Amino acid sequence: MAPILALFSVCDRRTSAYPSHRSSEATVFSLGYLVRTWETNLFSDSLTMAQVEKRGGLLRKSSASKKPLKEKVVLMYDEIFMTEDPSKCSPRFWEELFLMKVNLEYLEGKLESLDGEELMKIKDNINCLFQHCIQALGEEHPIRVVNALQTLCALIRGVHQKNKSTSGFDIINMLMGFDKAELCMKNLMESLDSLLCAEGSESLKSLCLKLLLCLVTVTDNISQNTILEYVMINSIFEAILQILSHPPSRREHGYDAVVLLALLVNYRKYESVNPYIVKLSIVDDEATLNGMGLVIAQALSEYNRQYKDKEEEHQSGFFSALTNMVGSMFIADAHEKISVQTNEAILLALYEAVHLNRNFITVLAQSHPEMGLVTTPVSPAPTTPATPLGTTPPSSDVISSVELPLDADVQTSNLLITFLKYSSIVMQDTKDEHRLHSGKLCLIILTCIAEDQYANAFLHDDNMNFRVNLHRMPMRHRKKAADKNLPCRPLVCAVLDLMVEFIVTHMMKEFPMDLYVRCIQVVHKLLCYQKKCRVRLHYTWRELWSALINLLKFLMSNETVLLAKHNIFTLALMIVNLFNMFITYGDTFLPTPSSYDELYYEIIRMHQSFDNLYSMVLRLSTNAGQWKEAASKVTHALVNIRAIINHFNPKIESYAAVNHISQLSEEQILAFWLTCSTEKKFGHLEEVHIRQSADMCC
Repeated sequence: MAPILALFSVCDRRTSAYPSHRSSEATVFSLGYLVRTWETNLFSDSLTMAQVEKRGGLLRKSSASKKPLKEKVVLMYDEIFMTEDPSKCSPRFWEELFLMKVNLEYLEGKLESLDGEELMKIKDNINCLFQHCIQALGEEHPIRVVNALQTLCALIRGVHQKNKSTSGFDIINMLMGFDKAELCMKNLMESLDSLLCAEGSESLKSLCLKLLLCLVTVTDNISQNTILEYVMINSIFEAILQILSHPPSRREHGYDAVVLLALLVNYRKYESVNPYIVKLSIVDDEATLNGMGLVIAQALSEYNRQYKDKEEEHQSGFFSALTNMVGSMFIADAHEKISVQTNEAILLALYEAVHLNRNFITVLAQSHPEMGLVTTPVSPAPTTPATPLGTTPPSSDVISSVELPLDADVQTSNLLITFLKYSSIVMQDTKDEHRLHSGKLCLIILTCIAEDQYANAFLHDDNMNFRVNLHRMPMRHRKKAADKNLPCRPLVCAVLDLMVEFIVTHMMKEFPMDLYVRCIQVVHKLLCYQKKCRVRLHYTWRELWSALINLLKFLMSNETVLLAKHNIFTLALMIVNLFNMFITYGDTFLPTPSSYDELYYEIIRMHQSFDNLYSMVLRLSTNAGQWKEAASKVTHALVNIRAIINHFNPKIESYAAVNHISQLSEEQILAFWLTCSTEKKFGHLEEVHIRQSADMCC
């Protein structure tokens, strides 16, 4: 299949300098990846059941003098691919066909081997086969139903693979005929809905879901799959919800159900009214929402566990010992080998749930024992050798909420913590386009969470403290933090830590501008909530300030290279406005008066960086170039920072000269400020004229 990321690329619906997450770009990378993944792995189980030798359905090897024998089902397939109706000579042809074990490989291969004219000659027979498959779904004999489901799969895949360049209407005509398409799809969807909702075999339900996934992912671009119009009309939304709300069904089929729902929600979501979007947005059943959250949490936890196991295996091996001997010279290469395939299917489902359904926000905070620490018997899901790590559904044995034992020594967790850990892994490596898009979707989800009032309430709740062990990119100048030393803090601290970690570790030539903009947006929205609700968060703000200043230094030192690709002034303006928020409104959310002193100290200590930034934007704003307007905005935003520097810096230099001190320490500068300031709280700030900027409005 040709690369399809470009087919899903949809520009932001807004053209402002602060792109919103309310756009279709959340599906840009995920849908394309899902199509490729499902096309490769979707029917591995079915193929295993139905597969025979690859010699065109031959039953055994034969001598050169004898004609090779074929199994009966292959002979019946050959009759279908003739121009005449196979039931004329054999009235029980269709009844016998669905008693035969399906040969998916031969049927799909036969369809792909025909050219357009040959395919049109047997269109009536294909239509007849499709219709009889639908009729067989209503049979009581389970063998007929199973064979009909697998045959439908082969038909849909084979016809689409052969007619990729043709329109969706031509494919509908080829499969079932225009005149009977509406009735056929109505009967098909009703049969699938009945099978999914019935108390029947779990294997049948699994095949129904895989047929639906085949139907959804058979085209490169889901919005170009015209057959899905009938899936929109004949909804199976309630059947999907029933699977998620019923624990036994959820354990068996939860992953497929969640992925199917996420894909259906994205069908022409901005072009027409999608009933799945409307229905998902109003779901308020607690069992259903918790079931969906549990499936997502288990899939993300499984990925985190696999990554951690791979990391520990790597660190305990010969390569780890060798890198320790040579001073970690190859630590970057070691990290590359640990990288594993991300799971966009579940990320997409999480985004749609958080974005569309406000009731789902409560699921993020549902506490449960940390899944990676609970010993639960796990049987690995069957996959093909080509399946990337992390893209397969978790074992059905672990998709359960009530079976997990509670223990006082076991760390509690929730979906948000699991997602933060997952994001910390995904956002470590954004060098290739695929992981870049994965990190982008993680940041979009975090933006949705940071915008929600209820989510912010439990993020900042002092009574909900967790120990969140984020994965950090290996770097030569810092040691890996021990898990035992992690403090229990409100979850917003973990979100801020993740943002700081991203800012510090991604200053590189292939600068991920879009990710940085979204990262700063998340921080800005969290600060807006703290300012609005006067939440005094005990956080090491100095790490954030230092990271932001270093980012500004990087932008200035790589001005020429970055300006050729990006408008760096948009990002610079956002960073400066964050400092303006701290300066102007810090007294409403900074924890102590000393925090303000630390803020001013960092600004003055790094005054050269701000002076250089001012010189750069002043130079570009006075020239008649393309960056004049953008640079002018940064110039105006620097007023407060320059006022602080111009007010305090001469006094500090004078104090150092009088006392014959070549370089003042932080303690000496802070002591000097306390001496010069009044006894009022934050009194020394009154000496500086602070201007409020409209760009800081929350």
